[in-house]
Amino acid sequence: MSGEADGSRTQRFEAPEIGALAHLYRGELYRSTVWRTRLDATTNWAVVSTGLALSLTFSSERASPLPLVLVGLLVAVFLVIEARRYRFFDFWRVRAHILETQFFGPILLGRGVDVGNGWNETLYLDYVRPRLHITFPDALGRRLRKNYGWIFGMQLAAYLGKLLIHPMPLPSLDELWARATIGPLPGQLVLACGVAFHLGWMTIAVLTLRGGRGRGMARTRPTEDRVLNLARQAA
Repeated sequence: MSGEADGSRTQRFEAPEIGALAHLYRGELYRSTVWRTRLDATTNWAVVSTGLALSLTFSSERASPLPLVLVGLLVAVFLVIEARRYRFFDFWRVRAHILETQFFGPILLGRGVDVGNGWNETLYLDYVRPRLHITFPDALGRRLRKNYGWIFGMQLAAYLGKLLIHPMPLPSLDELWARATIGPLPGQLVLACGVAFHLGWMTIAVLTLRGGRGRGMARTRPTEDRVLNLARQAA
């Protein structure tokens, strides 16, 4: 062990230890890949559902915009499912990323493995007392900014296009209410609910913009963000 004079602790890992950590990394990478695939599945469901709704809504002049409304609610359910899956994906990805940046990275650079910033203790505690690294609202906001915000935006644009220009340009405000009416629900109420829905997901996306791992969770050791910050300072 060397490097203690300048506050760092460079640990020399032997071949058996490196082999064990390599197998550990492969396992963590496999788990994160499985959850990544599950994320892609729910996103695909949302995209396909939106495509079907667009086809039904613009299939004829008398077609109702109701499919877009219903699919918007369905996509919101997919978003909730995907946010939950993202928390587990992030859980496994963080472990793999710590090994990549703190263990394999220094080895590739020929510097040895520095454990002075406590990355090994952080990883150990994550195995002893496993906790998800990101809150559900933050996961929801991330998926909205990455994927679902664009899907909702496309649905909104298509819905407005259906009301305003299909099958012909809107002649009057009364016609807008009539086109937006769904069964016994007046058009004003339907549009008000739509505005509330879209303002809701936009608000979540903005409020969670600065969300980070470990927010709202009591931890006795730094999370991955803290470890990486210490590594940057030492470099």
